[in-house]
Amino acid sequence: MAHSEDEILAGLAEIVNEETGLPTDAVTTDKSFTEDLDIDSLTMMTVVSVAEEKFGVTIPDEEVKNLATVGDAVRYIAQAQS
Repeated sequence: MAHSEDEILAGLAEIVNEETGLPTDAVTTDKSFTEDLDIDSLTMMTVVSVAEEKFGVTIPDEEVKNLATVGDAVRYIAQAQS
């Protein structure tokens, strides 16, 4: 079942919260993973792998570097589901 962008955003916020302790309302589409949320590359790989399981998608390693913001990740996951 495909998730809406709002559901994907909420899911990513939960994952980031679990991995970093950041409040879920701090995870918005305009936030940069590295600059705003202070997520390092190791944590980002964990976020990606949990998101892949949660949303039933595959995010190739070479694509992860293109996911600079939460919005980028939401859009990528939404497209990968269809």
